[in-house]
Amino acid sequence: MSVRRGRIKWGSAAALSRRAPVGQCPCMSGRTIRTKPHHISAAPTPPAPPALPAGGGPSFSRALWRMTSADVSEGNDVTLFSEGVETFDAMIEMIDNASESVALESYILKSDTIGARFADALSRAAKRDVHVRLIADWFGMRGIKSSYIRGLRASGVDVRVFNAFGLRRWLGIVPRDHRKLLVTDSLFAVTGGIGIGDEWQGGILHKRRLEWRDTCVRIVGPAAADLMGVFERMWLRAGGERPSRAERKLTRAARGADLDPANCAPSVVGVVEGDPGRLRVGRALHLQAAAAQRSIWVASAYFVPSFAEVEALNGAARDGVDVRLLVPAKYDHPWVHRLTRGYYNRLLRNDVRIWEWRGEMMHAKTAVVDGRWTRVGSTDFNPLGIAINYELDAIIEDPNIGARAEAMFENDLSRSKEIRLRARTPRAQQHR
Repeated sequence: MSVRRGRIKWGSAAALSRRAPVGQCPCMSGRTIRTKPHHISAAPTPPAPPALPAGGGPSFSRALWRMTSADVSEGNDVTLFSEGVETFDAMIEMIDNASESVALESYILKSDTIGARFADALSRAAKRDVHVRLIADWFGMRGIKSSYIRGLRASGVDVRVFNAFGLRRWLGIVPRDHRKLLVTDSLFAVTGGIGIGDEWQGGILHKRRLEWRDTCVRIVGPAAADLMGVFERMWLRAGGERPSRAERKLTRAARGADLDPANCAPSVVGVVEGDPGRLRVGRALHLQAAAAQRSIWVASAYFVPSFAEVEALNGAARDGVDVRLLVPAKYDHPWVHRLTRGYYNRLLRNDVRIWEWRGEMMHAKTAVVDGRWTRVGSTDFNPLGIAINYELDAIIEDPNIGARAEAMFENDLSRSKEIRLRARTPRAQQHR
């Protein structure tokens, strides 16, 4: 009986297929559907793509804006600093020469020797009727003397503390304002990884007290005004006010996106604001790793990257790009060293070269790509820096600045130890 049903079944299907013309579904009932023949006309030729702009393609400034929502400007005078002492001297000089405004934002703020030096400079500026404002992060300023803030306010300095612990979202634990920024008169700016503390002048360890290794950049020009806008937005946040809807929804007009670095005055500077959840500096690394042809040199104080960032570096290294990573050997948070070392094997096996700084602490957050793009800022490649905290970075496209940054990096490598893969023993290779 089952065979008979099978014959009837297949026979019905065969009959149905004989009756059904092209275009008819064989699962329909036995009724035949007749369709009218139609002529297939040739598809219209698509319009030719627009001609590429002079320079061979989209400019770096345009790509940087699209990937990181950066404000880009040309004609900036840029100076790199690699030591805390020279950076502090330059910052104090800027404050003393300010005539209209001083805006200081620092994650680390201490009432030690360096902190007292800055307090005196800010107080002197306020007494000259300069508008002086200070943003300090609640977590970064822990341990500071209460008299320090009272003295600043008494001298006329406006002080706001960002995200103090309390009954608010995440109890105020995150996000943190991890930025380091000084802007005077909206014309001069310093940003990077250096905080206001003695660590960057004489270290904190009891033995072999050495200053922390860090990098900052001084910018004179239009980018200083962009950095002032960054400060204004954080000033609103620290005061409990919300930025405009255009800033929150990223509907602001692009500024500098049409610049072509090949045809504009150096230095081209893109200001990248690291806001919670935006992953902007991570996207900048992906963009640079994809575009790099010769080298990617990265210095990161707390290197705990995402899989995407590891793959970006590994992919470039496998493609023949000279990828180098500089991290500390000694940490102010020793547990970070264990996390960082967990990435060594997968990076080294993909031809990424790694060095550990032999000084007290390497606190820089920089990158140099092809000797052309230089990033200096506060963002580390870890979840806090990329995705949770408020960060700030300047990306400079200028071969002259890139050459100086590479020279600084090579000098750091001469004072560091390269980490290499251990050779496999014959017994280990047998068990592989």
